[in-house]
Amino acid sequence: MNTALLLLPDFSLILLGAAIRRWMHLGDHFWNGVEKLVYFILFPALLINAIIKTRLDLGAALPLLATAFIAMAGAMLLGLLPKLFSRLPPLTFASLFQCGYRFNSYIALAVAGMLFGSPGIATMGLIVGTAVPVVNLVSVWMLARHGESGLWREVARNPLIWGTFAGFLLNLAGFVPPAPVQAFLGRLADASIALGLIAVGAALRLESSPGVRGFSLWLLAVKLLALPLIAVFVGQYFGLAGLNYQVVVLFAALPTASSAYILAMRMGGDGKSVAWLISATTLGSMLTLPLWAAYLLG
Repeated sequence: MNTALLLLPDFSLILLGAAIRRWMHLGDHFWNGVEKLVYFILFPALLINAIIKTRLDLGAALPLLATAFIAMAGAMLLGLLPKLFSRLPPLTFASLFQCGYRFNSYIALAVAGMLFGSPGIATMGLIVGTAVPVVNLVSVWMLARHGESGLWREVARNPLIWGTFAGFLLNLAGFVPPAPVQAFLGRLADASIALGLIAVGAALRLESSPGVRGFSLWLLAVKLLALPLIAVFVGQYFGLAGLNYQVVVLFAALPTASSAYILAMRMGGDGKSVAWLISATTLGSMLTLPLWAAYLLG
């Protein structure tokens, strides 16, 4: 119960975003602007601010990242199983498939910060910054026959990757920002969590295309239950403990990313069903994430 109360403010912000979207009628242009502000400015500042203040243990990074990537690979294999008997159109299948292993970076950093402070954000930032290009490549590869040029440019310009890289570079160089710079980054970091979670809530959708519900429910179980369970066993096998073990399991338990919808729409996929699955994993994680956190902190 205590763990659920710790995460309640974050999930309340998501629900607040959904309520604002429904009742204030601010329009798509407003929400697109909020999303860009958070994605390109505020979240990179959050990553840099957390990483430069945290003492890094690079020796523990390899088993940490190995656990995260093995868990995602397991989710990909489980996501492919229904293809053996599914009658879904290939493009619809590819659109939904990505929801089984992609992760919401906003919720990732918010939960890590709420439970573990700056060290948690730095550890989660390392996983997120490393995993973002990989999941983008896999997702685009599955949809590749329907055309997406400029993939490498999109990956190279990803602000979460660059924010992580810049933070670690400054940390390893021993850079200590002056007090005004620290305050500036801190203000941006504080704003990023609230606006990011409100934007997640504003993006919730509850309608899907007919004929996809079975596969969607399978992916929902893979994302919220199977993937973190894989991380539990793999992390224990690699001897992870403490913060690294806790963060990587929570990473595996995250709902899927809203960017999955953007990619599906841009490549002519089933954006409507992807939006439903993103919403389902987000709402479902309000139940499962506190349970995983209670297991880790108990």
